[in-house]
Amino acid sequence: MKKDKATSWKEERRKRAWALYQAGWMQKDIAEALGVTKGAVSQWIKRAQEGGEAGLRERPRSGAPARLSQADRQKLPELLERGAESFGFRGDLWTCSRVGKVIQREFGVKYHPAHVSRILKDLNWTPQKPIRRAKQRQEADIQHWKEERWPGLKKRQPKKDERLSS
Repeated sequence: MKKDKATSWKEERRKRAWALYQAGWMQKDIAEALGVTKGAVSQWIKRAQEGGEAGLRERPRSGAPARLSQADRQKLPELLERGAESFGFRGDLWTCSRVGKVIQREFGVKYHPAHVSRILKDLNWTPQKPIRRAKQRQEADIQHWKEERWPGLKKRQPKKDERLSS
């Protein structure tokens, strides 16, 4: 398993906690110094007592293996850069649902849109949400209402001691 920077510093933090414990520090002081909970320090010390420093090493992640290979994940941004319209969507907007359909079409893997959002976040992409507006919308009337009618309604707010009838 390849270690990334986040993994290595977390492992070093666990080792530091163990070293401080061996130097006679109290668990609550270690937790405060390292910015973690007392429970985390307690678990790390237990792991170190049972397995030595090897017990503090990065463990394989639990859960199902990724269905989308690392190579496919790296290929995904290239596909998205081509634009949504190149995949037959109307409008050049990438929603989680659309990205999920592209993943299924290109790689044969089906994901829930919520999980697609996590994949996009890992790739430093942000899903987009379309602005939904009625086709019958009258922009001129809306603008007139905002400029003329709304300020008048805003001024007529009831006083604190004035009761509203219901």
